[in-house]
Amino acid sequence: MTDIIAPPSVRALAREKGIDLKKLASDLGRTNIVREDLDTKKTAAQHSPGGDTSYWNVDHAMYGPVSEEPLSRFAKAAAANLSAAQSLIPAVTHHEYASIDAVEDFRKELKPEAQARGIKLTALAFNVVALARCLEEFPRFNASLSADGQTLVLKQYVHIGIAVDTPHGLMVPVIRDADTKGLWQIAAEITDLATRAQKRQLGADQMGGASMTITNLGGIGGVGFTPIVNPPEVAILGFTRPEMTPVWDGESFQPKPRVSLDLSYDHRVINGADAARFCTRYSSLLSDPRRMVV
Repeated sequence: MTDIIAPPSVRALAREKGIDLKKLASDLGRTNIVREDLDTKKTAAQHSPGGDTSYWNVDHAMYGPVSEEPLSRFAKAAAANLSAAQSLIPAVTHHEYASIDAVEDFRKELKPEAQARGIKLTALAFNVVALARCLEEFPRFNASLSADGQTLVLKQYVHIGIAVDTPHGLMVPVIRDADTKGLWQIAAEITDLATRAQKRQLGADQMGGASMTITNLGGIGGVGFTPIVNPPEVAILGFTRPEMTPVWDGESFQPKPRVSLDLSYDHRVINGADAARFCTRYSSLLSDPRRMVV
């Protein structure tokens, strides 16, 4: 079990009640402990993010051949955290399209320099830069709600989580201080962190503490999805595979690439109008990448 994530008030209450936070976290299958978890009167079923699931206990072999595959400890912790997020956070997803023809043209222009630097310059690097800019301009997206829901913690740093699909599960390494880094440095860090994630070589300093996470399905497919907010973050931004669409230029339709943006957010902190403004600004940054990276 990794370090326990709990605010000082929860740790103090745990000491008063004589509760071992590490044991509690192990029982719950997650590291994020909130005040409600310290209610010792709760049953195991109530502690489960999904509530009583005893009716799921079905002998599937009655209906045909089956095989069993035990979940890893990592997968169990991730499942518990996602279940808690889905159960406790009133999340909404805003869907938007962003034109990426300018980004693709700029990437082609920079290809010789990227090769000379030995750096793989992907569209994801531009998205990290755009997200860092938006988090500076929309501080409520760069925040976390306290466990008791009474205080909004506004962060003075911009750390971007990058969800990486690996054979041993989804991992989210973090680009620290993305607002202070240039395009080339961010591109290099994306490659390095993704490689380390695949090899399970990420250190504790490269995980956790993200302002917001990017989850990118562009290399696989899809036209849109609803990503689950990764607490204690209050929003997550997803992308799917770019598509070529006809755009009217005043005289004729021209083929232009665009990508779907899927922004899920905690409605306790962010309202729909702010989400729409956030995505509109994000889209405008991608439409003018030269100015964005200067």
